[in-house]
Amino acid sequence: MRSPGRIVKAALLLAAVALPAAMLTPTDAAAANSLTMLGADVSSAQRAIDLGAKYYDSSGTAKDPLDILKGAGVNYVRLRIWNNPASGYNNKAKVLAYAKQVKAKGLKLLIDFHYSDTWADPGKQYKPAAWSSHGISALQTDVYNYTYDVCNSLKSQGTTPDSVQIGNEINVGMLWDDGKVVNNSFTNLGLLLKSGYNATKACNSSTQVIIHTADADSDSNARWFYDGIKAQGVNWDITGLSYYCMWHGTLANMGSVVSDMKSRYGKDVIIAETAYPFTSSDADSTANSVTSGCSGYPLTWAGQGAEFTAVQNTARSAGAIGVFYWEPTWYAVTGNGWDPADIANSGDGWDNMAIFNWTGQVNPNVKWTP
Repeated sequence: MRSPGRIVKAALLLAAVALPAAMLTPTDAAAANSLTMLGADVSSAQRAIDLGAKYYDSSGTAKDPLDILKGAGVNYVRLRIWNNPASGYNNKAKVLAYAKQVKAKGLKLLIDFHYSDTWADPGKQYKPAAWSSHGISALQTDVYNYTYDVCNSLKSQGTTPDSVQIGNEINVGMLWDDGKVVNNSFTNLGLLLKSGYNATKACNSSTQVIIHTADADSDSNARWFYDGIKAQGVNWDITGLSYYCMWHGTLANMGSVVSDMKSRYGKDVIIAETAYPFTSSDADSTANSVTSGCSGYPLTWAGQGAEFTAVQNTARSAGAIGVFYWEPTWYAVTGNGWDPADIANSGDGWDNMAIFNWTGQVNPNVKWTP
């Protein structure tokens, strides 16, 4: 996900249209395929809970947010990891601690390596400070050692990751500038991705490696990227795509990209991130990252639930095996800001995209369905 503190350009706002109702019937879609990775990225929840935030189920009972999400159908949790964030969240120690809670709930675990001290997304892929002077040779070793260490530390405490992402929304590479794709050259990025893949498999051969771009909007861009890394001999297990209708266009187009990615590379596909607003209003002094929705889905609790259901149905029908909601638990809690360099004061630009309202009540219309 692009950092919630950014300004969204109006030119990127694309109206999404609903698929014909027949194509959205869950029973029909499920007959062709099922979603086995019913996911939620709850990377901000640990900080919220540490600050005393409360989460309430649909009956108004205070519960652990993981239990509420599990009750709504979640079976997989995604946690981002930053190398050395100023706030401590979400460094290795924090991720190890929260991974214990995730696994104790019987949930599967996806670790999202940003390979940065802060947000990594299509517009920025900053090296962590400790690697800032390293060239491509040293970075290959860095990626291998760091990936292996995190994975092995999780494994050693009994919370082996079920999957990992080698990079986050790496549309044009990671660990810039060394790992950036310039003049269509995927050479350096290929080396880095191989390091991450090999480290993961050395740690645990059954952990699935996801390579994640925000290319659900463009089949040509997705083909350019995944063809590019494939030509370098990069291997991966699952293709991950971000899809936010207000940025990435229609459901129908997303479905066609998912279908093509699956058939072209013969690998499973997931929507690694999606979300939708339940209101245009803002809960704190930090402006919302998203202020408008998509055609057919009002900015209400019902609209939020319906849009997420439509995303799942479209992805399922196209052959995807999973959909992850991005930061459903990140409602506005003072001190749980978006900026790791100023987490206490920076605020939350995602408060209208969470599935919990501003007093922690869950939206009963949001469900994850196989």
